[in-house]
Amino acid sequence: MFTSPLHEPRTAVVLGRWLGAALLTCFLTGLYSHLLQDPPTWLAGHLPSRPVNGYRITQGLHVISGIAAIPLVGAKLWTVFPRLFEWPPARSVLHALERLSIALLVAAVLLELFTGLFNTLQWYPWPFPFRQTHFWLGWLATGGLLVHVAVKAPLIVRYWRGRRPGLAQRRAFLTSVTAAVGVVTLTTAGQSVPWLRGLDLLVPRRPGVGEPGRPVNRPAGETGTVTVPADWRLTVDGPRPFRLSLAELERLPQHEVELPIACVEGWSASARWTGVRIADLLARAGAPAGSGMRVTSLEADGPYRVTELPAAYAEDPLALLALRVNGEVLAADHGFPARIIAPNRPGVLQTKWVARLEVI
Repeated sequence: MFTSPLHEPRTAVVLGRWLGAALLTCFLTGLYSHLLQDPPTWLAGHLPSRPVNGYRITQGLHVISGIAAIPLVGAKLWTVFPRLFEWPPARSVLHALERLSIALLVAAVLLELFTGLFNTLQWYPWPFPFRQTHFWLGWLATGGLLVHVAVKAPLIVRYWRGRRPGLAQRRAFLTSVTAAVGVVTLTTAGQSVPWLRGLDLLVPRRPGVGEPGRPVNRPAGETGTVTVPADWRLTVDGPRPFRLSLAELERLPQHEVELPIACVEGWSASARWTGVRIADLLARAGAPAGSGMRVTSLEADGPYRVTELPAAYAEDPLALLALRVNGEVLAADHGFPARIIAPNRPGVLQTKWVARLEVI
């Protein structure tokens, strides 16, 4: 099992280039997603609301590159597999530290990729919180990758270019790996790339399926208790607070925008949303220029029951308190009686079942 001529540095370097590009793309887009969901105080006021499809593209790339990295990791590990059985296992202290760093790198990468894959399925068979663990594993895997590249730099430079023995076998093997990556990419990328929707055989979510015309990630029945009072009124707190019934909201100037819902699991779907501009509600509440908004849901509990809409989003003319989607009144699962929809924003922050808006 160790005699294949493909267990050699040139093949490992070629695969390492591809894998490194996939992992770094995955890390940078994941970091962007984390900053949008949980920005540090100094950054919160500077998050951009444009481009409209920014989060849709970056999170789509995040999941696409992460899934593509899985067969690349398998091929890379197979190529260097015999090195795992070197004897003696450590020839010096430095050699022992190098092997330990590789073990940590492999463990972090495998955990990062497979927990991310399970997240696309919304399946969490572990006791630890996914988002925080995934975030720190990303740093650990990327740091380990950079250390590994630094340690192996002379070998990488030596085998980066040029012809080596076994060219025909290497080409056949790399072609097979490329085909595997292509298959898993083409059959999963359709959840975020509209023109690949016809090939989305392996996706957990098909964005065109659902009522009306898009899926639901968090139905009302799965988010704890969501009770909409018969006399529901939207409360808007600010220098000039006010309350509005649903009928009064519908009598205000209505605007229609086409915006995507883009979720952290990688799927996205556009829809036509109709409602009242957030900026108009801010102005009516007497909010000074540059104000943001805190949004509270009717959800009884949940990590996104209360969210914040920074000023760049709140003042964007495309940001709505939506009352309708694709021409129909919001269903309960889509956030009836009202929900937030804003450009370049993670789906988990497009708060449903809005009860209260507060100028901040």
